[in-house]
Amino acid sequence: MQTLVLGSTSPFRKSLLEKLNLPFEYAKPNIDETARDNESPEALVERLAIEKAKAVETDYPNALIIGSDQVAVCDGEILGKPHNFENGVKQLSKFSGKAVKFLTGLCVYNSSTKEHHALVEPFMVHFKNNDLKSIENYLRAEEPYNCAGSFKSEGLGICLFEKLEGDDPNSLIGLPLIKLVELLQQHDVDVLAEQS
Repeated sequence: MQTLVLGSTSPFRKSLLEKLNLPFEYAKPNIDETARDNESPEALVERLAIEKAKAVETDYPNALIIGSDQVAVCDGEILGKPHNFENGVKQLSKFSGKAVKFLTGLCVYNSSTKEHHALVEPFMVHFKNNDLKSIENYLRAEEPYNCAGSFKSEGLGICLFEKLEGDDPNSLIGLPLIKLVELLQQHDVDVLAEQS
């Protein structure tokens, strides 16, 4: 198997990829994540996933590189990481009582053949009517400022939700593993066969 590389230094994505029990390396992709004029959320996350994978190919000329990116979409507005408490309060207050779509772009790029496969995985989060005190208590407890949407669904963030809808709960954390297994298969990597 070619070297497998995660084009991300996200601890969440690293721990998700570890679930596949494959050896991998990781590298930080330095790209501009600004949305283009009139770019749809779906087009944005797919483009950024591809760009993140390709951004580290210089260091890995013969590798399968995984790129991923995620945004939240609420009332037509694209929302990323809050970066601080105040923005976290704004995001979670905006989400209160609403269904919010999370879009995760995923790419597997073969740096030796220059071939890539990419997709966008949607996931819906239905938020409870959360009051300001609950939101502030949550943010102080978990400090999810580097997470799109201002929460960690694998932690206390679950207290903010009414219902989750989607094919793969891992996609909400940042890496849709069911789809990743399929994309790796398209590059002739059978995850279960590699276990032997």
